[in-house]
Amino acid sequence: MTVIRGARERARIEVTQAIKDEARRQLAAEGAARLSLRAISRELGMVSSALYRYFPSRDDLLTELIIDAYDALGAEGERALTAETGDATARWTAVCEAVRAWALAHPHEYALIYGSPVPGYTAPEATIGPASRVGLALLSIVRDTHRSGQLALTPLVAVARPEAERMATALADDLPPEAVAALVAAWAQLSGLVSFELFGQFHNVVEDRDAFFAQAARRLAYEAGLRTTA
Repeated sequence: MTVIRGARERARIEVTQAIKDEARRQLAAEGAARLSLRAISRELGMVSSALYRYFPSRDDLLTELIIDAYDALGAEGERALTAETGDATARWTAVCEAVRAWALAHPHEYALIYGSPVPGYTAPEATIGPASRVGLALLSIVRDTHRSGQLALTPLVAVARPEAERMATALADDLPPEAVAALVAAWAQLSGLVSFELFGQFHNVVEDRDAFFAQAARRLAYEAGLRTTA
């Protein structure tokens, strides 16, 4: 029975992977809004009822694809953070460069998680943890710098302080509100930089995009309160 169960589990893993691979192909060709379980089952030579045993609905499949994309992106950011042994600015820029590299290599998956919302789809709580991995990697750099007493804080305008305090309580209560507000802004700007490049907004504007991004990432580190020691 153990051998049979193991074979069934392997078969299920293989079929699940085949379904997701075909779904990613559809994302590239048609976009997330047109993702169709029936079309996937047709391409794989499966009857629709069989595919529904793996993914009961389009939204269930979308959720799996979104979690996979967030986890893959987060893993790249975390690997870059671990591999970089320089100062805080170097570690920050390494994470940013990893995010950009992954996005350029997987544009349709990046568009799925950071592009236009899919009509009729609401992401469940299961996506929150994977979606936070890059932010948490950046947060760890700011936290380490703060603990060392080297974090530079940008004063808040009065109108922004209540929201900064709320974010600090919710996201990192061991950091000053000024640090959390700056971090969230830098994280959002990182996404904007990558999205602008990926979706063609830099066409006829930025030519040496590697150099431009490297400078922009260092500037985001500075705005987050990190100061290079080099």
